[in-house]
Amino acid sequence: MASRVLVTGAAGFIMGYLVPELLDAGYQVIGIDNYSKYGPVEKSHDHHPAYTLVSGDAKNTDLMLELAADCDHLIAGAAMIGGISYFHEFAYDLLAENERIIASTFDAAIQAHRQGRLKKITVLSSSMVFESASVFPTPESAVRTSPPPLSTYGFQKLAVEYFAQGAWAQYGLPYTVVRPFNCVGIGERRALRDADVMSGNIKLALSHVVPDLVQKVLKGQDPLHILGDGNQVRHYTYGGDLARGIRICMEDPAALNQDFNLSTSRSTSVRELAELIWTKIKGPDAPLTIVSDVPYEHDVQMRVPDTRKAREVLGYEATTGLDETLDEVIDWIRDEVVAGRI
Repeated sequence: MASRVLVTGAAGFIMGYLVPELLDAGYQVIGIDNYSKYGPVEKSHDHHPAYTLVSGDAKNTDLMLELAADCDHLIAGAAMIGGISYFHEFAYDLLAENERIIASTFDAAIQAHRQGRLKKITVLSSSMVFESASVFPTPESAVRTSPPPLSTYGFQKLAVEYFAQGAWAQYGLPYTVVRPFNCVGIGERRALRDADVMSGNIKLALSHVVPDLVQKVLKGQDPLHILGDGNQVRHYTYGGDLARGIRICMEDPAALNQDFNLSTSRSTSVRELAELIWTKIKGPDAPLTIVSDVPYEHDVQMRVPDTRKAREVLGYEATTGLDETLDEVIDWIRDEVVAGRI
Protein backbone atom coordinates (compact mmCIF):
# COMPACT_ATOMS: atom_id res chain seq x y z
CA MET A 1 0.00 0.00 0.00
CA ALA A 2 1.27 3.45 -0.90
CA SER A 3 2.36 5.68 1.95
CA ARG A 4 -0.27 8.21 2.94
CA VAL A 5 0.41 11.87 3.74
CA LEU A 6 -1.91 14.30 5.53
CA VAL A 7 -1.38 17.88 4.36
CA THR A 8 -2.96 20.77 6.29
CA GLY A 9 -3.68 24.01 4.46
CA ALA A 10 -3.89 21.92 1.29
CA ALA A 11 -5.67 24.61 -0.76
CA GLY A 12 -2.96 27.18 -0.03
CA PHE A 13 -0.28 28.65 -2.26
CA ILE A 14 2.78 26.51 -1.47
CA MET A 15 0.59 23.43 -1.04
CA GLY A 16 -0.62 23.98 -4.60
CA TYR A 17 2.87 22.88 -5.58
CA LEU A 18 3.43 20.34 -2.80
CA VAL A 19 0.32 18.20 -3.29
CA PRO A 20 1.11 17.47 -6.99
CA GLU A 21 4.75 16.82 -6.01
CA LEU A 22 3.61 14.16 -3.53
CA LEU A 23 1.10 12.65 -5.96
CA ASP A 24 3.73 12.44 -8.70
CA ALA A 25 6.03 10.67 -6.22
CA GLY A 26 3.40 7.97 -5.68
CA TYR A 27 1.91 9.00 -2.34
CA GLN A 28 -1.73 8.92 -1.39
CA VAL A 29 -2.55 12.41 -0.13
CA ILE A 30 -5.26 13.58 2.26
CA GLY A 31 -5.66 17.36 2.23
CA ILE A 32 -7.56 19.46 4.75
CA ASP A 33 -8.46 23.14 4.34
CA ASN A 34 -11.23 25.42 5.57
CA TYR A 35 -10.81 27.88 2.66
CA SER A 36 -10.44 30.77 5.09
CA LYS A 37 -7.82 32.60 3.02
CA TYR A 38 -9.04 32.59 -0.58
CA GLY A 39 -12.47 31.00 -0.31
CA PRO A 40 -13.21 27.82 -2.31
CA VAL A 41 -10.63 27.27 -5.04
CA GLU A 42 -10.24 24.51 -7.58
CA LYS A 43 -6.86 22.97 -8.27
CA SER A 44 -5.90 20.86 -11.28
CA HIS A 45 -5.09 17.91 -9.01
CA ASP A 46 -8.37 17.96 -7.05
CA HIS A 47 -9.72 14.98 -8.99
CA HIS A 48 -6.55 12.89 -8.90
CA PRO A 49 -7.48 9.33 -7.85
CA ALA A 50 -4.89 9.33 -5.05
CA TYR A 51 -6.03 12.65 -3.58
CA THR A 52 -8.81 13.32 -1.09
CA LEU A 53 -9.58 16.89 -0.03
CA VAL A 54 -11.46 17.32 3.24
CA SER A 55 -13.27 20.58 3.89
CA GLY A 56 -12.50 21.13 7.56
CA ASP A 57 -10.62 23.13 10.14
CA ALA A 58 -7.20 22.08 11.41
CA LYS A 59 -8.25 23.48 14.80
CA ASN A 60 -10.70 20.55 15.06
CA THR A 61 -8.41 18.16 16.94
CA ASP A 62 -10.84 15.24 16.74
CA LEU A 63 -11.04 15.54 12.95
CA MET A 64 -7.28 15.94 12.72
CA LEU A 65 -6.72 12.80 14.79
CA GLU A 66 -9.20 10.85 12.69
CA LEU A 67 -7.31 11.80 9.53
CA ALA A 68 -3.77 11.51 10.94
CA ALA A 69 -4.36 8.07 12.46
CA ASP A 70 -4.49 6.57 8.95
CA CYS A 71 -1.44 8.42 7.62
CA ASP A 72 2.30 7.79 7.64
CA HIS A 73 3.27 11.45 7.49
CA LEU A 74 1.75 14.80 8.43
CA ILE A 75 2.84 18.02 6.74
CA ALA A 76 1.70 21.01 8.80
CA GLY A 77 1.14 23.89 6.42
CA ALA A 78 -2.13 25.43 7.64
CA ALA A 79 -1.77 28.99 8.91
CA MET A 80 -2.99 32.52 8.52
CA ILE A 81 -0.33 33.95 6.24
CA GLY A 82 0.10 36.98 4.03
CA GLY A 83 2.49 39.69 2.99
CA ILE A 84 3.86 42.70 4.81
CA SER A 85 0.55 44.62 4.95
CA TYR A 86 -1.19 41.50 6.28
CA PHE A 87 1.27 41.33 9.21
CA HIS A 88 0.13 44.74 10.38
CA GLU A 89 -3.57 44.40 9.70
CA PHE A 90 -3.89 41.14 11.64
CA ALA A 91 -1.08 41.34 14.19
CA TYR A 92 -3.08 39.67 16.96
CA ASP A 93 -5.02 37.20 14.84
CA LEU A 94 -1.84 35.89 13.23
CA LEU A 95 -0.48 35.05 16.65
CA ALA A 96 -3.64 33.69 18.28
CA GLU A 97 -5.15 31.81 15.36
CA ASN A 98 -1.89 30.21 14.27
CA GLU A 99 -1.20 29.07 17.83
CA ARG A 100 -4.60 27.35 17.90
CA ILE A 101 -3.94 25.69 14.55
CA ILE A 102 -0.50 24.39 15.44
CA ALA A 103 -1.50 23.21 18.93
CA SER A 104 -4.40 21.20 17.50
CA THR A 105 -2.17 19.78 14.78
CA PHE A 106 0.49 18.64 17.25
CA ASP A 107 -2.09 17.23 19.68
CA ALA A 108 -3.44 15.07 16.86
CA ALA A 109 0.04 14.12 15.62
CA ILE A 110 1.19 13.05 19.08
CA GLN A 111 -1.86 10.81 19.50
CA ALA A 112 -1.57 9.37 15.98
CA HIS A 113 2.11 8.60 16.56
CA ARG A 114 1.24 6.85 19.82
CA GLN A 115 -1.31 4.74 17.95
CA GLY A 116 1.47 3.43 15.78
CA ARG A 117 1.15 4.51 12.15
CA LEU A 118 2.21 8.16 11.97
CA LYS A 119 5.98 8.27 11.56
CA LYS A 120 6.76 11.98 11.59
CA ILE A 121 5.48 15.52 11.37
CA THR A 122 7.08 17.93 8.88
CA VAL A 123 6.44 21.52 9.91
CA LEU A 124 6.48 24.61 7.71
CA SER A 125 8.15 27.44 9.55
CA SER A 126 9.21 30.64 7.78
CA SER A 127 12.20 32.76 6.90
CA MET A 128 10.56 35.37 9.15
CA VAL A 129 12.07 33.63 12.18
CA PHE A 130 15.27 35.36 11.01
CA GLU A 131 13.61 38.78 11.00
CA SER A 132 16.16 40.13 13.52
CA ALA A 133 19.19 38.20 12.25
CA SER A 134 22.46 40.06 11.77
CA VAL A 135 24.57 37.29 10.19
CA PHE A 136 24.37 36.86 6.41
CA PRO A 137 24.10 34.38 4.84
CA THR A 138 22.00 33.22 7.79
CA PRO A 139 22.56 29.59 8.86
CA GLU A 140 19.92 27.47 10.55
CA SER A 141 21.78 27.78 13.85
CA ALA A 142 21.14 31.56 13.89
CA VAL A 143 17.61 30.85 15.09
CA ARG A 144 19.23 30.22 18.50
CA THR A 145 21.49 33.26 18.54
CA SER A 146 19.41 35.99 16.87
CA PRO A 147 17.08 38.29 18.78
CA PRO A 148 13.44 37.18 18.53
CA PRO A 149 11.39 38.35 15.55
CA LEU A 150 9.62 41.69 15.93
CA SER A 151 6.44 40.77 14.05
CA THR A 152 3.82 38.56 15.68
CA TYR A 153 3.87 36.36 12.58
CA GLY A 154 7.62 35.76 12.81
CA PHE A 155 7.39 35.19 16.55
CA GLN A 156 4.61 32.63 16.13
CA LYS A 157 6.57 30.78 13.44
CA LEU A 158 9.45 30.57 15.88
CA ALA A 159 6.99 29.09 18.37
CA VAL A 160 6.04 26.47 15.76
CA GLU A 161 9.63 25.26 15.83
CA TYR A 162 9.49 25.00 19.62
CA PHE A 163 6.28 22.97 19.34
CA ALA A 164 8.23 20.47 17.24
CA GLN A 165 11.13 20.33 19.67
CA GLY A 166 8.83 20.05 22.67
CA ALA A 167 6.73 17.26 21.15
CA TRP A 168 9.91 15.31 20.45
CA ALA A 169 11.37 15.93 23.91
CA GLN A 170 8.22 14.94 25.82
CA TYR A 171 6.42 12.51 23.54
CA GLY A 172 9.07 11.26 21.11
CA LEU A 173 7.25 12.60 18.03
CA PRO A 174 9.83 12.76 15.21
CA TYR A 175 9.89 16.00 13.22
CA THR A 176 11.55 18.07 10.55
CA VAL A 177 11.32 21.87 10.39
CA VAL A 178 11.47 23.49 6.95
CA ARG A 179 11.85 27.22 6.32
CA PRO A 180 10.74 28.33 2.84
CA PHE A 181 12.20 31.61 1.60
CA ASN A 182 10.06 33.93 -0.55
CA CYS A 183 8.02 31.43 -2.52
CA VAL A 184 7.22 32.58 -6.07
CA GLY A 185 4.83 30.87 -8.45
CA ILE A 186 1.31 30.75 -9.81
CA GLY A 187 -1.96 30.30 -7.97
CA GLU A 188 -1.73 33.08 -5.39
CA ARG A 189 -4.89 35.13 -5.14
CA ARG A 190 -6.07 38.05 -3.05
CA ALA A 191 -6.86 36.96 0.50
CA LEU A 192 -10.47 37.44 1.58
CA ARG A 193 -9.41 39.54 4.57
CA ASP A 194 -6.84 41.71 2.77
CA ALA A 195 -7.35 45.42 3.36
CA ASP A 196 -7.53 47.82 0.41
CA VAL A 197 -4.11 49.47 0.17
CA MET A 198 -3.15 51.82 -2.65
CA SER A 199 0.31 51.82 -4.21
CA GLY A 200 0.41 54.81 -6.48
CA ASN A 201 -2.72 54.72 -8.64
CA ILE A 202 -3.19 50.95 -8.34
CA LYS A 203 -4.54 48.93 -5.44
CA LEU A 204 -2.27 46.25 -4.03
CA ALA A 205 -3.93 43.18 -5.50
CA LEU A 206 -1.63 40.63 -3.91
CA SER A 207 0.34 40.62 -0.71
CA HIS A 208 3.75 39.55 -2.03
CA VAL A 209 6.14 41.65 -4.05
CA VAL A 210 6.59 39.56 -7.21
CA PRO A 211 2.93 39.19 -8.23
CA ASP A 212 2.19 42.72 -7.07
CA LEU A 213 4.88 44.27 -9.27
CA VAL A 214 3.82 42.13 -12.21
CA GLN A 215 0.18 43.24 -11.99
CA LYS A 216 1.20 46.90 -11.66
CA VAL A 217 3.32 46.77 -14.82
CA LEU A 218 0.66 44.83 -16.72
CA LYS A 219 -1.93 47.45 -15.72
CA GLY A 220 0.32 50.22 -17.04
CA GLN A 221 1.55 51.87 -13.86
CA ASP A 222 4.29 54.36 -14.76
CA PRO A 223 6.22 55.44 -12.76
CA LEU A 224 6.36 52.12 -10.96
CA HIS A 225 5.78 52.23 -7.19
CA ILE A 226 7.77 50.06 -4.78
CA LEU A 227 7.92 49.95 -0.99
CA GLY A 228 11.08 51.53 0.37
CA ASP A 229 14.23 52.32 -1.54
CA GLY A 230 14.38 48.97 -3.34
CA ASN A 231 17.59 47.85 -1.68
CA GLN A 232 15.82 45.14 0.33
CA VAL A 233 17.41 41.78 -0.48
CA ARG A 234 15.40 38.60 -0.91
CA HIS A 235 15.81 35.07 -2.28
CA TYR A 236 12.89 34.43 -4.62
CA THR A 237 12.41 30.66 -4.72
CA TYR A 238 10.23 28.79 -7.20
CA GLY A 239 7.27 26.96 -5.65
CA GLY A 240 8.12 23.74 -7.44
CA ASP A 241 11.62 23.77 -5.99
CA LEU A 242 10.23 24.36 -2.51
CA ALA A 243 7.76 21.49 -2.93
CA ARG A 244 10.55 19.14 -3.92
CA GLY A 245 12.59 20.25 -0.91
CA ILE A 246 9.68 19.70 1.47
CA ARG A 247 9.13 16.20 0.06
CA ILE A 248 12.82 15.36 0.48
CA CYS A 249 12.75 16.66 4.05
CA MET A 250 9.74 14.45 4.76
CA GLU A 251 11.33 11.35 3.24
CA ASP A 252 15.04 11.47 4.03
CA PRO A 253 16.13 9.83 7.30
CA ALA A 254 18.95 12.39 7.49
CA ALA A 255 16.30 15.09 8.03
CA LEU A 256 15.03 13.52 11.24
CA ASN A 257 14.74 16.11 14.03
CA GLN A 258 16.58 18.68 11.91
CA ASP A 259 15.76 22.10 10.48
CA PHE A 260 16.50 23.30 6.96
CA ASN A 261 16.51 26.56 5.04
CA LEU A 262 14.86 25.84 1.67
CA SER A 263 15.80 28.54 -0.79
CA THR A 264 17.55 29.54 -3.94
CA SER A 265 21.10 30.70 -3.29
CA ARG A 266 20.66 33.79 -5.47
CA SER A 267 20.20 37.21 -3.87
CA THR A 268 18.02 39.79 -5.64
CA SER A 269 17.17 43.31 -4.51
CA VAL A 270 13.64 44.62 -4.93
CA ARG A 271 14.95 47.22 -7.38
CA GLU A 272 16.65 44.51 -9.46
CA LEU A 273 13.42 42.52 -9.37
CA ALA A 274 11.40 45.52 -10.54
CA GLU A 275 13.84 46.16 -13.41
CA LEU A 276 13.70 42.52 -14.51
CA ILE A 277 9.88 42.41 -14.46
CA TRP A 278 9.65 45.75 -16.27
CA THR A 279 12.01 44.61 -19.02
CA LYS A 280 10.23 41.30 -19.50
CA ILE A 281 6.85 42.98 -19.93
CA LYS A 282 7.75 46.31 -21.55
CA GLY A 283 10.89 45.36 -23.48
CA PRO A 284 14.57 46.26 -23.02
CA ASP A 285 14.24 49.78 -24.44
CA ALA A 286 11.33 50.97 -22.29
CA PRO A 287 12.54 53.57 -19.76
CA LEU A 288 11.77 52.75 -16.13
CA THR A 289 11.09 55.31 -13.43
CA ILE A 290 10.70 54.06 -9.87
CA VAL A 291 8.90 55.84 -7.03
CA SER A 292 9.64 54.74 -3.47
CA ASP A 293 6.62 54.59 -1.16
CA VAL A 294 6.97 54.60 2.62
CA PRO A 295 7.83 51.03 3.70
CA TYR A 296 6.03 49.06 6.41
CA GLU A 297 7.60 48.71 9.84
CA HIS A 298 8.54 45.03 9.46
CA ASP A 299 9.95 45.33 5.93
CA VAL A 300 13.22 43.52 6.69
CA GLN A 301 16.20 44.83 4.72
CA MET A 302 18.20 41.60 4.46
CA ARG A 303 16.87 38.09 4.23
CA VAL A 304 19.71 35.95 2.91
CA PRO A 305 19.78 32.25 3.86
CA ASP A 306 22.73 29.95 4.11
CA THR A 307 21.66 27.00 1.94
CA ARG A 308 24.64 24.72 2.57
CA LYS A 309 22.99 22.43 5.13
CA ALA A 310 20.22 21.29 2.78
CA ARG A 311 22.76 20.73 0.03
CA GLU A 312 25.27 18.86 2.17
CA VAL A 313 22.84 16.78 4.26
CA LEU A 314 20.04 16.15 1.77
CA GLY A 315 21.61 16.84 -1.62
CA TYR A 316 18.92 19.47 -2.20
CA GLU A 317 19.30 22.62 -4.26
CA ALA A 318 16.73 24.99 -5.71
CA THR A 319 17.54 24.90 -9.42
CA THR A 320 14.87 27.02 -11.14
CA GLY A 321 16.16 30.49 -11.97
CA LEU A 322 14.25 33.70 -11.33
CA ASP A 323 14.12 34.45 -15.06
CA GLU A 324 12.30 31.19 -15.79
CA THR A 325 10.05 31.60 -12.75
CA LEU A 326 8.98 35.10 -13.81
CA ASP A 327 8.04 33.88 -17.29
CA GLU A 328 5.54 31.49 -15.70
CA VAL A 329 4.22 34.03 -13.20
CA ILE A 330 3.80 36.83 -15.76
CA ASP A 331 1.80 34.62 -18.13
CA TRP A 332 -0.48 33.49 -15.29
CA ILE A 333 -1.08 36.97 -13.88
CA ARG A 334 -1.72 38.35 -17.37
CA ASP A 335 -4.55 35.81 -17.76
CA GLU A 336 -5.88 36.69 -14.28
CA VAL A 337 -5.89 40.42 -15.07
CA VAL A 338 -7.70 39.84 -18.37
CA ALA A 339 -10.27 37.69 -16.56
CA GLY A 340 -10.79 40.45 -13.99
CA ARG A 341 -9.71 38.34 -11.02
CA ILE A 342 -6.75 40.64 -10.19
